[in-house]
Amino acid sequence: MTQSLPDRLTAQMTFLMEADRLKSVNRASRLASGARFENSAEHSWHVALFALTLAEQAPEGCDIGRVIAMLLLHDLVEIDAGDAPVFGAHDGAAMEAAERAAADRIFGLLPADQGAAFRALWDEFEANQTPEAQFAKSLDRFVPPNLNIANDGGSWKDYGVGWDTFESRVGAKIRNGAPGLWDWIAPRARAVIERLAR
Repeated sequence: MTQSLPDRLTAQMTFLMEADRLKSVNRASRLASGARFENSAEHSWHVALFALTLAEQAPEGCDIGRVIAMLLLHDLVEIDAGDAPVFGAHDGAAMEAAERAAADRIFGLLPADQGAAFRALWDEFEANQTPEAQFAKSLDRFVPPNLNIANDGGSWKDYGVGWDTFESRVGAKIRNGAPGLWDWIAPRARAVIERLAR
């Protein structure tokens, strides 16, 4: 038996109001101005806008609408699991388990068909196997360095990030799905990181 329209809408609104909590999850990245730390909702919007704007950098045949949907959903699990900064120290297995449990709960708020579809997009992003997921992951790693360049080092200063660490933790992901973006940002990031190390 299918859900009645009022019940379906109630479930969808429950999910949407729960998603509002993402605005309270602070990240390690500061705004481009450096004025404050960004929150995960702002990051999700900004990286989705990057996908729309930089769609020509995606692999041929990549479905940008699917990429944008992944990026709008990818950090909702931080409502329960919190943010795991790319340069921070954390237990990867424990974080993965916390995020999976969060995905079960949060996407479970939706009507079953919609919840399953959103969860499939989230799982696809996490698996990083399709061209869409690889481009989405590249953009997820591409946005913060641009903020750090704009605000004179940001989280690179906070975590004492050197070039080798940046290249292995960030560069590999960007290169995998968007090599042109890596070619563009690498010299800019390296210049700032090396200046901070002096």
